[in-house]
Amino acid sequence: MNYLKTFLFGILAGISISIGGTVFLSLDNKVLGAVFFTVGLFTVCTFGFDLFTGKVCYVFDRDLPYALGVVVMWLGNFAGAWLTAFAESLTRIGPALQEKAAAMCAVKSGDTFLSLFILGIFCDILIYIGVDGYNKNPHEVGKYLSLLFGVTVFILCGTEHCVADMYYFSIAGMWNPHTLLCLLVISLGNAFGGVLLPLVRRLR
Repeated sequence: MNYLKTFLFGILAGISISIGGTVFLSLDNKVLGAVFFTVGLFTVCTFGFDLFTGKVCYVFDRDLPYALGVVVMWLGNFAGAWLTAFAESLTRIGPALQEKAAAMCAVKSGDTFLSLFILGIFCDILIYIGVDGYNKNPHEVGKYLSLLFGVTVFILCGTEHCVADMYYFSIAGMWNPHTLLCLLVISLGNAFGGVLLPLVRRLR
């Protein structure tokens, strides 16, 4: 595996999800925000970028270099999310995004680790449904409906997506040891949720 390419494609995935996060923060209507957030995963899947929450679902189907690559993707996603937030902070839309993100992140950082972990699990179950549906559904419309429903539902349910949270904490300017630990717990929850359905499906 080319880890440099994986890191670069991870950055692009982080930017893509952050653009989804930007439109979500920009809209007052939560349903519309959730629908348009789908642009992030749509871009990742269409262009083949490396998103931790999608690729981790297949870690048990691949080899050790792939598993190590998933960690590299996570770092790339973090870099892409931070870069997007930093760039936006230099624009006129930055203050409004920062204000809305700060309110969201205060709730996240005030939550328990158990809650964050469980919400991370549910999030990546839905991500797997979206990504695997996109990859395997033979119908073109079905592919995109998989992404739409998977993403929209995980947002409206209030679950936790670690890459989106990388962006939210970055634009809010709320990084500290506690929020970083929250992110790691969410990431572990995402990883557990991502592999849950693939492992259960092996029992068929």
